[in-house]
Amino acid sequence: MSELSVKSPAAKPTASVYRFYVLFLLTGVYTFNFVDRQIVGILSPAIKADLGLADWQLGILKGFAFAVLYTTLGIPIARLADRHNRVTIISVALALWSGFTALSGLAANFTQLALARVGVGIGEAGGSPPAHSLISDYFPKEKRAGALAIYAMGIPIGMALAFLGGGWLTQTFSWRVAFVVVGLPGVLMAILLKLTVKEPPRGRFDADEKPDQFAQSKIETPKGPFEKLIYKCATILPANAASATFHEIATIWRAAKYLLAIPTYRAVVIATTAISFTAYANGAWIVDFYTRAHSDFPLMQIYMWLGIVSGTAYAAGTFLGGFLVDKFAIKNRKMYGYIPAIALVLNLPAFLLVLWHPSPVVSLAFQFPVQMAIGFYLGPAFALAQTLAPVSVRALSTAVFFFILNMIALGLGPTVAGFLSSALIEPLGEDIGLRVSLSVVSLAGLYGAWMFYQATKTINKDWDKATGTG
Repeated sequence: MSELSVKSPAAKPTASVYRFYVLFLLTGVYTFNFVDRQIVGILSPAIKADLGLADWQLGILKGFAFAVLYTTLGIPIARLADRHNRVTIISVALALWSGFTALSGLAANFTQLALARVGVGIGEAGGSPPAHSLISDYFPKEKRAGALAIYAMGIPIGMALAFLGGGWLTQTFSWRVAFVVVGLPGVLMAILLKLTVKEPPRGRFDADEKPDQFAQSKIETPKGPFEKLIYKCATILPANAASATFHEIATIWRAAKYLLAIPTYRAVVIATTAISFTAYANGAWIVDFYTRAHSDFPLMQIYMWLGIVSGTAYAAGTFLGGFLVDKFAIKNRKMYGYIPAIALVLNLPAFLLVLWHPSPVVSLAFQFPVQMAIGFYLGPAFALAQTLAPVSVRALSTAVFFFILNMIALGLGPTVAGFLSSALIEPLGEDIGLRVSLSVVSLAGLYGAWMFYQATKTINKDWDKATGTG
């Protein structure tokens, strides 16, 4: 049964303790999301040695194999989440991606491991879009940057657990055991989520906004070449199925065009894609970098310090980004762009020192400001994707956001870095080739900072239009 928007102006705010329980549980789900997503990059040296893989194959495993269905399935799953029970969708998705992570430990070659990564991507496609939508119905728009920043702390916490747990399991047992051990607990959390989290009314804190053009409309007449093509293709189906299929695809198409026509939304999507291109590439190859550039430094210490950095500095930056924006944007909404932009400008020189300083200790020390700075944009970006979107397509808003971000950043970031590194190995060697590769892809972060600044020029107008406060 459809659970389309159930706005209620009289809806009482959810009890504070319970809504934070939901938020922290969803943060736990996102933590598993990133443990299972990043673990292949952390286990990369062991996998390479065992299966005899080249850098370009590792790049595909870390990027494209995961991203190809993660990005494309995110949109139809988000459409389901905008109409049906979001808690159920997240629970099923969590169980699915956790199971495929565990199965990765059974892979005997590149193809089998790539297929398992595709399975992880299919499951994770049902994670964040419905979770963002759910959080937006537990927290009002004035508190969403902070709430979504807490949710986004699943990224650094997940990476910390992946470094520490994955590193220890690999060193103590094997990379295969690591996949199984980090994958299976997610199945138990999926059961807990389904049994204890309630599906809230949609738009409960946004009842005063203007009517939602996507909430109840039934699209029957195609507009433009793309919709006409879809309408014609749908005629091969039975009449009812043809009508429903055309309606769903046309709704997704129109909602995506509507969202990307909002200047602030578009700028934030581009900004987040640019910095994520850098972040995913660097995160996927950082262990390989230390094992090549600082081969005398104990591998377990590398895992330990990268885990500590992710769990402290990255987590602190993610929390502070959302906290500061919630605090200062009350008086000046442009802080949604200024705060991330400043942090990203400071990030680049610190990361270049990580790559090129000859001392592994100094390199690891500079990881602290790098990781703190790179976390600042998450809460503000996620909050804008929700607040600027109509209530009935909020999960779809995150899916469109993530489709563009992950197809380019996650799909191409680690993959481009891997191919570039492979191309540079012969003239420069494995060490310098990878350093140059990561230095090149890190330049995308500056473009991300520029686009966050561009968002400050339109945010007041777009916010007022979206919320009906102008």
